This record gives sequence, structure tokens and C-alpha cells, in this order.
Amino acid sequence: MSGPGAGFEYPPVPVSWTKRDVLLFANTVGCTSNELHFLYELDPKFSVFPTYPVILPFKKDQQDVIDFYAAQKAIRIPGVPEFDARRVVDGQRLVQFLKPLPTSSEGKKFEVRSKVLGVYDKGRPGSVVEIQQELVDASTGEVYSRAIGSSFYVGQGNWGGPKGPATVNFPPPKGKTPDAVVEHQTTPQTPLLYRLNGDYNPLHAHPEPGKKMGFGGVIIHGLYSFNYSAHVLLEKLGGSDPANIKEFQARFASPVRPGDKIVTSVWRTGEKKGEWEEIRFEVKIAGGKVCLSNGRALMKVVGEAKSKL
Repeated sequence: MSGPGAGFEYPPVPVSWTKRDVLLFANTVGCTSNELHFLYELDPKFSVFPTYPVILPFKKDQQDVIDFYAAQKAIRIPGVPEFDARRVVDGQRLVQFLKPLPTSSEGKKFEVRSKVLGVYDKGRPGSVVEIQQELVDASTGEVYSRAIGSSFYVGQGNWGGPKGPATVNFPPPKGKTPDAVVEHQTTPQTPLLYRLNGDYNPLHAHPEPGKKMGFGGVIIHGLYSFNYSAHVLLEKLGGSDPANIKEFQARFASPVRPGDKIVTSVWRTGEKKGEWEEIRFEVKIAGGKVCLSNGRALMKVVGEAKSKL
């Protein structure tokens, strides 16, 4: 790590969640009544959907609505410009699942520990801030999940910073038919429901911020598509068992608007890292652009996916 801002550590942020939070999240990312272990608190295998930790840096330890803009600009990264959180979108995200979360944080003290890995000047389009976030039991030091993600601050570049390293690409296998294809129709209510998990960015609720950023109006959370596609992979390849996914990552390539139909295509590669197989995936808007690229997961595949779902 080197360059402006790199290595800066934010103060630890206390986070908490209830069983109700866990149930809500599973409902908003596509879990169905065939997966009661994510949706019913009395199920003997009641579990947290594995990607839930990505919401906690937004939700923190709050149960009420959060002022998104105020929360985002609370602490400035030294050595770089102060970026405007009213014009930020997701760049890419990698999540590593290290230990299953309890279905409630009650009785434990959890916190998110965040460290800046780099701040990159992409010129006129904007700037990228890359951050590592670990969900930690503060009393034991155990790390439950680790996320490496980037935020793209639209139109906030040209400050003389480093351009940043080239990203590693994980394209779909050439010439191979997807092992699974799943279509999903979003609605105007999709982002309004998902935001109740704790990600209250006005960009996903009111048209004005999106118009100012050049999107024409409301767009759906990038992390909605991210979490929804994680559910597709886990349901179709991992038997809906949270123990069958180790890593999950994707790049946020273009916005999804409420009412768009998204199509998730999934490929098995057959390449193994120990007991974990590398999976590739891509999410497109039906008849349009790729919205999640560089899709990759490490999974235990417990059954063959059908060629058309």
C-alpha cells in the first residue's frame, strides 16, 4: 500500500443486527419460501444469508433511518480531496466469508474495522476510493467476514493523484453455454424495499440526485444486484447452504433502473482450489448492457445446475 490516503484506518464502527434484520435482508435479495432457513426464525437451520455483512457499514448499530450524506462525510481521508458523498456509486466488491454470523448480534460486541487501500484519480470521470472492511467480534478479535470494495466518486477527479493499478478481470468462459440462466423482473418498489436494510442513499429513492449525476432519475442499489446474484448462485449451485460459498465478487458496470429485467448467467469452470470450485457469472439488463461484470465466486457445488431455469 502506498500513495495518498493509503493505510489510513477509520475509527472502528460499532454494528448490530436483530433476527428481524436478517429476515428482512433475505426477503429483499430473492430468498423464497423454499428457503425457510433464511426466512423463518424458528427453522432449526435458521441462518444469516452470507452477504448480509455488506449492509452493516451503512446500517451501523442503528434501527432507525440514517442521514446517508451526513454519515458518509463524517471523516475525511488525509492527503486527498474531500469527496462529495452526494455523487458516489459502487465500483466493485469482493467479500470473503470466514465465519458464519449469529442470527442476532445480541450478547456480543461487533464492529467494522475499515482501512483505506488506495485513492485513485481517474481524471474527468471521477475518483476511486478502495477500502478493506472487516467485521470483527471486538471481544475476541475474531474476523467473521472481509470485504474489499471501491466507491466511485462521479466527476471528482483531476486532482493529481495516482491512476491506480490495473484490475484483474474474470470474464465468462469463451464459447461455453451458461450452466444456469435466471431472469428477474425489478419494480419501482425494489430499491425502496432494499434500502430498509440500512442503505438510505437518496439516489435510490428520489429522482433528483440521479438527475444531477446524469442517470436521469432513480437507480437501484448496485449492492442489490450484487446480493441478488449471490442468492442465484447459492440457490442454483450451492443448495441454498451458506456453508457452500467462500468468496463472492463483482464489478458494478452500469446502472439498473427500477422496472428493468435483469438476467444472471452462471458458468462452472471446473477449476478447483482445494474443495472450492471457481464460478463465473455475469448480470445483464435484458436486451441491454452488462450491469455486473467480473463476477466470480468460490463454491462447493452440490448439484448440477440446469442449463435453463
